[in-house]
Amino acid sequence: MTASVSSTIQSGSLLPPDHDQMISQGQAQNQPRSEPVGFYNERDLAPPPPPEKDFPLEPHQEKLQSGELQFQYPQQNGMDPQMQLEYEQQLFMQQQYEQEMLYQQQMNSGPIDWVEDPSVLSQSHLKPGHKATLLSYTQTLELYRQNAKKTNDPELQFEFAAFMIDAGKSLEDSQTRTELFDEAMKLLRRLATNGHAESQHYLAECYSSGFAKGKPDFDKAFPLWVQASKHGHPDAAYRTGRCYDEGLGTRKDSARAVQFYRKAASANHPGAMWRLGVVTLYGELGVTASPRDGVKWLKRSSQAATPEFPFALYELAQLHERGIENIVFVDPEYSISLYSQAAELGHAPSAFRLGECWEYGKLGCKQDPRLSIHYYTLAAQQEHPEASFALAAWYLVGSPGVLPQSDAEAYIWAKRAAEKDLAKAMYAMGYFTEVGIGPHKDPTAAIEWYKKAAAAGDKRAAERLEGVPVDAKKEKGKDEKCTIM
Repeated sequence: MTASVSSTIQSGSLLPPDHDQMISQGQAQNQPRSEPVGFYNERDLAPPPPPEKDFPLEPHQEKLQSGELQFQYPQQNGMDPQMQLEYEQQLFMQQQYEQEMLYQQQMNSGPIDWVEDPSVLSQSHLKPGHKATLLSYTQTLELYRQNAKKTNDPELQFEFAAFMIDAGKSLEDSQTRTELFDEAMKLLRRLATNGHAESQHYLAECYSSGFAKGKPDFDKAFPLWVQASKHGHPDAAYRTGRCYDEGLGTRKDSARAVQFYRKAASANHPGAMWRLGVVTLYGELGVTASPRDGVKWLKRSSQAATPEFPFALYELAQLHERGIENIVFVDPEYSISLYSQAAELGHAPSAFRLGECWEYGKLGCKQDPRLSIHYYTLAAQQEHPEASFALAAWYLVGSPGVLPQSDAEAYIWAKRAAEKDLAKAMYAMGYFTEVGIGPHKDPTAAIEWYKKAAAAGDKRAAERLEGVPVDAKKEKGKDEKCTIM
């Protein structure tokens, strides 16, 4: 019977009217159910099967592919249970075969294009090569300008103004640079007028640094800082306090200075906490001295120290050198630690102090020319006059295996210190030019340096101008050179 039914179905004469519905039901029965997970179901989140070069076919799949095996469909009425089972098995094999063939075609044809336009996901413009390009400066600026004009967000407009100023500083074309600066300042003024605190503070910085007019203008900077501080800007409050403290753009007012310092310190501003600590420690600006409270403010500031405000670390280090009875104990090792932290943040006086400690063996440090020269160099690179002069002394005598002796370098660093009005450096320059340490002898220049040193209070320079001889014929050994230095 099976053969006769099969031949009848193959002829196509007995396809049931609900054939398509039965097939869909069969697919639904044979496919595993999966619960949705978010926007996807488990089948979507399952990893794809590992790729294989060849997909071996089962015997029934080979027969299906060759056409030897034909699917059997149930008859319209009264389906036999055995025929139903054979039908479902054949339908399942067909589904498996189609899925495997589809996956094989995908693997052989390469990655699937999920978008109609492949260029949408193309990264070819990022590949290195002679054709690789970035947006030009003009294009970047114009895109930024368009975005700033499309929005009413003051933060985005402020960032655009700051970008124009930073970008303009590196431009060689003076006209373009001036146009950018003018556009940026105009935008900053508008934002400041509308009450944008960051713009008010930034504009005040431009005036106080001399960027806006070529020289500092605290008369315009001060009211902007006051406005920004009223909007809760901590750094503006600190700057306002400094203006009242030093009389910049306004008259001196100690009470108001302390008021704004406290306001900024309440927001953990390291500069305000440092200044308030010093004021309280030594009783300045009309504040009653309270060493205990002053040290507390210094400690809070040191914990929030930045490269711009490392001063509390230096103050605490000095306090631990000498100590305060019942408040700060003497701890040379801790002082060195605090000096080191401040030096790492770029504080030149701290680096100079460390150079002294490692040179002369102070505060428990062993003498170490390498570390001494290292810290002197850090400070001298920031134009610290004492450190520059100390570095000149090291170059004058040299250090075996660490620093080669060099009269030329000694002359350069001594001159840098002398140009910072360091009296003993000016005397050394007079001696150098008199005896020929450096470029050449120049008695006239030597007299000028001696005069400057004497005016700055150097007694040796005054004696030399009076005719007291300097034994220049003496062998230039370490002791003689150190005496000059």
